[in-house]
This record gives sequence, structure tokens and C-alpha cells, in this order.
Amino acid sequence: MTAREDVKARIDRVEEAYEFFLAYEAQGLSGDRASKSGDQLRGFLQGATDALEGLSASVRQVVKEEALQPIDAWEDVVGVLERDAHAARAAVRLVAGQPSISSQLVDNLNANIHLRALLTDLFLVDETLG
Repeated sequence: MTAREDVKARIDRVEEAYEFFLAYEAQGLSGDRASKSGDQLRGFLQGATDALEGLSASVRQVVKEEALQPIDAWEDVVGVLERDAHAARAAVRLVAGQPSISSQLVDNLNANIHLRALLTDLFLVDETLG
């Protein structure tokens, strides 16, 4: 897999997880235990966590391999992406670590400014990479 393909796959995993989170929050569940949705939720939380780990390094690799320009702008954006991914990953890990995850908790995760900033970063990077 190329660095570009890796970045695209990571972005897709985070976006898919967020879409699932939106659907989960709409269910009004008091917890995730003993439900198919709960099992899926935990899978998406883990998938997002995994995708965020090393995301900025993968983007850096694409920038380097493809000599993307302007380099100073890309370096700045990757720095922002790194900070936002770290903060969003922390929130996702906190939710994933709970013994029971309600729709309200996922709603709060979806509203988390760090996750929203990350998604906006990813939309920008994805569109810029084409």
C-alpha cells in the first residue's frame, strides 16, 4: 500500500466511524451491553483509534514522497492535523474505555470540538490530495 493509499484508508475509517457514531446516538440507548449496535460501536471506536495513530506520519510521508507544494503550508497543516488527531484520539479512547456506552455519551463525543476539528482537517487534506 502506498503512503497515499494509507492516508486515504485512514481517512475513510475515521469518517465511517463518525457516521456510525451519528447513527448510534440517534438510537437513544442507555448502554451498549448485549446489543449488536454496541459491538459495532466498539469496533468503530477501535478502528478510529487505530486510524488516528500514525495518521500525521502517513500524511508527512505523502508530502515527502510526492514533494507536495507549498511545503511550508503542508508542514503547518500536518502539525495541526497531528495535534487535532491526538486530542480526538484521546476523546475516542476515553469513550471506548467505559464499561457501558450510552447514546448520550456518543452524542457528547460527536459534539467534541477536537473531533470536529479533526474531521474538518481530514476533509481538507482528502480534498487537497484529490
